[in-house]
Amino acid sequence: MLRITDARTGEPTDAVVARRGLTRVEAHVSGAGTTALRVLLVADVLARALEIGGTPVVTLADPPAELRARALELGIRPPEAHTALGGQAVHVLGPDDTAGDGIHVEVAPAHGTAEPAVLRLALLSRPRREPADLDAAALTAARDLLSRWRKAVANWATRPSRPVPEEVRQQLRAAWEDDLDVPAVLDVLHRVEAAGELPDGARFETYAYADRLLGIELTRDIGTL
Repeated sequence: MLRITDARTGEPTDAVVARRGLTRVEAHVSGAGTTALRVLLVADVLARALEIGGTPVVTLADPPAELRARALELGIRPPEAHTALGGQAVHVLGPDDTAGDGIHVEVAPAHGTAEPAVLRLALLSRPRREPADLDAAALTAARDLLSRWRKAVANWATRPSRPVPEEVRQQLRAAWEDDLDVPAVLDVLHRVEAAGELPDGARFETYAYADRLLGIELTRDIGTL
């Protein structure tokens, strides 16, 4: 079960109160800068993690039009407008935002811009409670990694399919269920990439599975080799 640190108490708490009960992921944003975009991204990834675990979830936000457009480019699924719903409330907010009752998930400021998929990966590579000052070197590293992984996945897709190794699946789930630790998810993928004993078909399925959370279109280049 996903446990998330409540910014008000500093303590980890269950993001899901009742099994199969609705969880509301409410993103609180203002302006259209990269910090607000990062808040929406964290809310999107949190909702994806809950869905993979079988939890009904709805994402709520009222972003300005410019931010909504940037979010769509980044692959963030459109949220619904804030409304009165039941269930557990998990509020995702920047350092200057406020929210009501429920779990508070704080997101640190972010600066920098790049093409959408590269920016998404660069932001996901940083712990959400640490400022993300994405300079040219950080964005170049994210661009190179995304290109390498997409080419690798396209190549692995030509090999016989193999299931995700159960140990690897557990490592991925343990990472994102531990306070939504996305950098740890990326670390697992780095290890899978380097593990010479794994069949390429298993690598492919692992990356496709992880991309349900990451949303960086790792399978985009299949069929282009």
